Amino acid sequence: MYDKIIGYAKELDHISRMRRRDFHKYPETAWYEMRTSAIIAKTLTELGYEVLTGKAVCLETERYGVPSAEALAEHAALALEQGAPAEYLTEEMKQGFTGVIGILRCGEGPVVGLRFDIDALGLIEDETPSHRPFAEGFSSQNPGMMHACGHDAHAVIGLGTAEVLMRIRDSLHGTVKLIFQPGEEGAKGARPIVAHGHLDDVDYFVGTHIAPTGGPDDGDVTPGTWGSLATSKYDVHYHGQAAHAGGFPENGRSAIVAAANAVLNLTAIPRHSGGISRVNVGVIQGGTGRNVIPDQAMMQIEVRGETTEINAYMDEQARRICQAAAEMTGCTCEMIPQGASESQQSDLDFLSHIGDVVREHLPHLKVSSCENAQNWGSEDISLMMNRVQAHGGKATYMRSMTDMASAQHTTAFDFDEKVLVDGIQTFSAIVYDLLK
Repeated sequence: MYDKIIGYAKELDHISRMRRRDFHKYPETAWYEMRTSAIIAKTLTELGYEVLTGKAVCLETERYGVPSAEALAEHAALALEQGAPAEYLTEEMKQGFTGVIGILRCGEGPVVGLRFDIDALGLIEDETPSHRPFAEGFSSQNPGMMHACGHDAHAVIGLGTAEVLMRIRDSLHGTVKLIFQPGEEGAKGARPIVAHGHLDDVDYFVGTHIAPTGGPDDGDVTPGTWGSLATSKYDVHYHGQAAHAGGFPENGRSAIVAAANAVLNLTAIPRHSGGISRVNVGVIQGGTGRNVIPDQAMMQIEVRGETTEINAYMDEQARRICQAAAEMTGCTCEMIPQGASESQQSDLDFLSHIGDVVREHLPHLKVSSCENAQNWGSEDISLMMNRVQAHGGKATYMRSMTDMASAQHTTAFDFDEKVLVDGIQTFSAIVYDLLK
């Protein structure tokens, strides 16, 4: 059966590359993934999957950072122009309820959950002849949106895995959930999926991220990772009182002064002795003119911690400081959550077993010598992993290695598309091993 899986995945090489280039050409950021979701829903439906979309995927009350109704409507029209299948672009998708879950039920047995994130980043893609997507005509057509992290690859690996699993479904015993998650960037999309209960019956959970070759990732597959930083992200709005800066300054309450006080004191939060902690103010805006005491200011901030507990400490300190800065200046402060994730740990026995499966049954793929590599940044797959592990299930977050033209989150990012078939083979083999 493993030889069949290898062969079926190889047969998908051409269509996988075409799908990747299509997704790359029409990238969509958090809650705008309408075209992407509609195509995924259509593909899974045609394969024979039970398909969930819209509010059946994401719990409405748990979404962070949803764009305005006007912005969503404008993008929905663009998605249709760019080829979204109209019958699958539902009214709920048009309202920003993006993401798709495909379910394959194969009788009694364990439940396996697979996660593939699908959103893009807010970057303007490189348009020089040396950048392959531009030179070959599949660079971003949506200004300010770009697949610069590889989520176009993840979506395609998920679709290819869905096709292989459908071909071998008669040999499977259990249930497979393929979760195509919106809004990973900024840690927005996993929370409403978890809150909806989609992970509550999952016994085994697997995700992956493409990663550059080198360092501890010296193979094609790293079976597990650990150490993603827990994070909390906020938009902080200060509201003051405008006044003539020269004539009646005593009547003013400067929102910018409040924000400036917050910036200085946020950077002075004592770091935690228990591990890594981070704080950053990435954006600050406010005011209307040099002779007007500003009544509005806004900051975009985040805190992070090596553990969920350390992040909670940083979060509490940040909220206290932001509110105190407002009180000092006679302003008010509104903090709007924009994203959150927890720390994550892959299950050592599970990732070790996956390494054995790859070595034994996919011998053309090399398992990294470090099977459990330290992660970087923050990842809201942690919320899914932790929910599965909380009820006794097993979870791991792998890496799939590939050569890259430029670092992730840069405007010249691109990767070797060989990783698409490698990823399809890896996920399919893991599911077969668990449900055979």
